[in-house]
Order: sequence, then C-alpha cells, then structure tokens
Amino acid sequence: MCTSLQYTDSKGATYFGRTLELDVDEPWVLAYVPVGMDFVSDAPDLEPFKYTSKYGFLGVTAPARMPTKEEPLTQNDLKVCEGMNTEGVTFSLLAYPTSGAPGEAVANTVEAIQAWDLGTFILSQCSTVADAKEQLAKEHVYLTRIALVGNAVFPFHLVVHDKTGAAIVIEWLDGEIEVYDNPVGVMTNGPTFPWHLTNLGNWTHLTNVDQSSAKFGSLDVHQPDSGIATASLPGSNTSVGRFIRATFYANFAEKVSDPDKAMLTLSRIMDNFDRPRGATTNPSTEGGEGMKFQGIGGNDSAPPTEYTVWTNMADLNRGKFFFRSYSAFNWTSFDLEALSEANEPRAMLASQLDTMGGDGTQALLAGMAV
Repeated sequence: MCTSLQYTDSKGATYFGRTLELDVDEPWVLAYVPVGMDFVSDAPDLEPFKYTSKYGFLGVTAPARMPTKEEPLTQNDLKVCEGMNTEGVTFSLLAYPTSGAPGEAVANTVEAIQAWDLGTFILSQCSTVADAKEQLAKEHVYLTRIALVGNAVFPFHLVVHDKTGAAIVIEWLDGEIEVYDNPVGVMTNGPTFPWHLTNLGNWTHLTNVDQSSAKFGSLDVHQPDSGIATASLPGSNTSVGRFIRATFYANFAEKVSDPDKAMLTLSRIMDNFDRPRGATTNPSTEGGEGMKFQGIGGNDSAPPTEYTVWTNMADLNRGKFFFRSYSAFNWTSFDLEALSEANEPRAMLASQLDTMGGDGTQALLAGMAV
C-alpha cells in the first residue's frame, strides 16, 4: 500500500521518499498554502478547532468534496496525504487498516481536530518533530470516519520527519493515540510499528557484502555474478517484506556527499518499490484485499491490482519536493523557498505534471487559486 523511508548522505543531510499504492486513482491536487491561512476542523458535535498557518507548506492532497462555481475549494477542503513545509518537516499518511480503533468519539472535550486534518495542522504549525510531539500531546484528535473506504474509522497511520533526522510514527490502538520515535526512519503499513521493529531482529544476517564463494566438502563453488547479498531479501510486496527491503536500501545504499547526487541515489532506491499494474491482483475471495475504495472505479474490468499511483521525494535541508505519477517518466520538482512568495494558496491537478518534468514551481504559482 505505501512505503516510506529516510536516506542520509555522507554529510548527515536528510532526504525522504515514499510511494503510494492503490488499486484506483483519485483527482490528486498539489497545493501550496502560505503563512497566515485560517483553518477550521469541524468534528461532529464538538466545537470547531481553529488554527492559522505559521509555516508555508506544499501538499499532495485529496479534495474532501467536488468544487462548484458557487463553492470553489478552500484550503480546508484539501486533505493532505503527503507534504513538506518550509522548515523541513514532512508529513505522510499511510494505510493502516489494522488500527483497531473502536470509534471516533472524543469524551469530555469541547474541541478536537479531525484526524484527517492532522496533515495541514502539523505542516502549518510545527518546525520540528519535537514540535509535532508536543502539539499531539496537547490536542484531542477525533478519529474521522472515511466514507470513501466504507465508513471505516480513520484506517491510516502517520509518519513525520524533520531535517535533523528525527522521525515519529503516529498510530491509534483501541482508539488511543500512540506516538513512537522511529529509529530506522522506515514505515510501511500494518502490523503495528513496534511489531515491525521487533521483526527486524529476525534479519540480523542482512548485509550488502557479497559472499560469492564457498566450499562444500572438497568442492569449491563460485558465483558467476555479483549481487548474491540481496538473495535473502524478501521478494513480496507485502507490508512486512517492504519494511525489510526499505530498511536494507536506506542503510546500505551509497552515501554520497552532493545533494543532487543524493536525490539521484534516493530516486534509485525508490524505484525498488515501484509496482506496475498487474504485478499482483486481489481476487475478492482470496483475502489480502487491502483498502477498498467506494465510488471510484478502476481503469478496467480486470481484477483489482495495486500499483504505484505516485511517488514523491524531499530534500529536507534545501526545501525541494519531487513528484512523479504512474503516468509520468520524469520527476517534477518544486522549490518551497520560491513558493513562499505566494500570498494565497495555489493548486494544480497532479495529472497536469505527467508530461512536464523539470521544475514545476512557476507552473504551480501560476496555477488555480484555492
């Protein structure tokens, strides 16, 4: 469903990448929201939770409703699935259908933020992971029911990184929030994050050093090629398998010193998690169905197949964000420092980037006003 990982170059600079896999596509909107924008999070039967953006941020968003001429989209309608702010904080929403949350109610509170508004809240309010932890400790979170996935109670967990290399995973267990420090900088989907860390103990044999010769009895054997070190990596695209592979590549990929070469290295790493349509299918009678979206049809009548709808990367120190959809050959980049010149939210459909590539900053600045 999703793979996120952190890469560090030889100078200690931090970079981040994630993929998003679904069996359908959505009208994704890339949006930049500047400083000073007012937000309201309306949880049912509770007082509205209001906040104003302290930091500008760029997000890959899913509109909560369809716009009309009379009621165009506002910044409150754009629900952030992925993003980065001008301070080098990233936010990622990853599918987590095993969250086990019993309900959405917040007891004995007069004000709460809806869980699906945490992307805009964290990116607009927090300059570090420590800030995010502090804010989450203070605020009540209402676990939004998501109509698009069968009215499930917020079937996601959240990942936050900053340019110091700090990272956290935010999950809900039986309706209670759990915030975990992430020492490996990697996350996929279920089971719980502590389970993934425990499972790493079963992979202490992993190394990037090829063992290309051996002796069996009196017979000397040799590999005719390099690459045997990856033979023990899990080959499946399950959440568990991808967590191990992401940890391997994040740790063992070459540590370069130049930021542009670091982004190139990260791009090569993320290619290992790029899934084409049809690589696996999900017959409804076989289990392993992942997250089922309602009201959005697939591209054809074939069995559902999860594929990499889009991938993004971020250079947290230089404030550069890169995006590539399934239909695109090339990455499109955005410079948050240049975007910060905007004095109102700007947005464009992700599909507009498919034939672009290169620097998309000016195209976004010239995009539709939100």
